[in-house]
Amino acid sequence: GASPLTNAANATAAQAPAVPVATPVQTPAASPSVASPSVGLPSSASQPAAGSTAPAPGDVTASPLKSVPTTLHELSPWSMFLSADIIVKIVMVGLAFASLVTWTIFIAKMIEVSLAQTKLRRALNKIGDARSLAEARVALGEKRGVLASFLAAALQEARLSAGISSDAGIKERAASSFAEIVRAEGRRIRFGMGLLATIGATSPFVGLFGTVWGIMNSFIGISNAHTTNLAVVAPGITQALMATAMGLVAAIPAVMIYNVLARQTAQYRALLGDASAQVMRLVSRDLDRARLPLAQAAE
Repeated sequence: GASPLTNAANATAAQAPAVPVATPVQTPAASPSVASPSVGLPSSASQPAAGSTAPAPGDVTASPLKSVPTTLHELSPWSMFLSADIIVKIVMVGLAFASLVTWTIFIAKMIEVSLAQTKLRRALNKIGDARSLAEARVALGEKRGVLASFLAAALQEARLSAGISSDAGIKERAASSFAEIVRAEGRRIRFGMGLLATIGATSPFVGLFGTVWGIMNSFIGISNAHTTNLAVVAPGITQALMATAMGLVAAIPAVMIYNVLARQTAQYRALLGDASAQVMRLVSRDLDRARLPLAQAAE
């Protein structure tokens, strides 16, 4: 039994549209990229680069620590020398000086031996047609050298042995004088080769000493750092290996140069023997010529 007024009110309420309930809208905070006109900063300074993703606040692995790679400058020989221990530096400097001495001796001795051989060959060619010691002396002139020493020794022995009838004694004494000249010239031409032999024999062991010292320092660095990281061990081992390399660089050329100079000096000593034999033949001819008038007078 609703009244007509009540039914009409209900019908009007049903036909009216529902009004939505307004919910509070949360406005986002001002973006840091929107710059206030009063500040005057460009908006691009506060915005992240295109294509980059900002790390999350709690993400620890988003920006890992990058290790600094070792550059070529840090592994250069000069930088390794500067960072080496004082003992290793002394070893390297000594080996570098030994290498310099080796090449200096090689250049000097090759020039010396070559000039000596050339001069002796030219002198032998000049006296090749001489019939006596006097002619050989005139043909040689005032030039000084090994052959001039041979001729001077032969003429001096002939003067000192004047009046002695035994020719064998004169030849023997002249040959003894020639042998002394050959030995003196051999010692002169071989001067410095003993140092080459010493460098070639001892340089590898000196480099090995530097290697042992560098590795020992590397182990001490490991114990002090309490780590076996390669970055701690590598510098000392690299310096040690550099000392070994320098020892080989000094030793190998020294041995090779010694062998080359030994062959050159052997050839020069053989040439000295030829010169001594040629002068001895001139002595023998002079003795025979001096004996011939005596034999003719006796007849």
